Amino acid sequence: MFTLAQLRNCIEESLSPLTCEFTLCRDASLTLKVYDAETGRVDLVVTGISTNRLHTPQEVAKMVEELRYELQSNNVGKLTLDDLPLSTHR
Repeated sequence: MFTLAQLRNCIEESLSPLTCEFTLCRDASLTLKVYDAETGRVDLVVTGISTNRLHTPQEVAKMVEELRYELQSNNVGKLTLDDLPLSTHR
């Protein structure tokens, strides 16, 4: 099982060069805000990320890929994500 610190690190590395801000909610879920630190432009906000469902590297990798897909979908014409590595953290 991933610790919260490991999960955060994996997401941050996978979405770099964008910046991630995490908020731990009372129900142990996470809210993730992904933004461009230079401009302050918010590219994605995801609420209700259940840390209880992220036990294996494969589950975390799947979630990261879903985040990357959402970023690509939300930012067509705004941001090129082709330079981001498609690495899987284990």
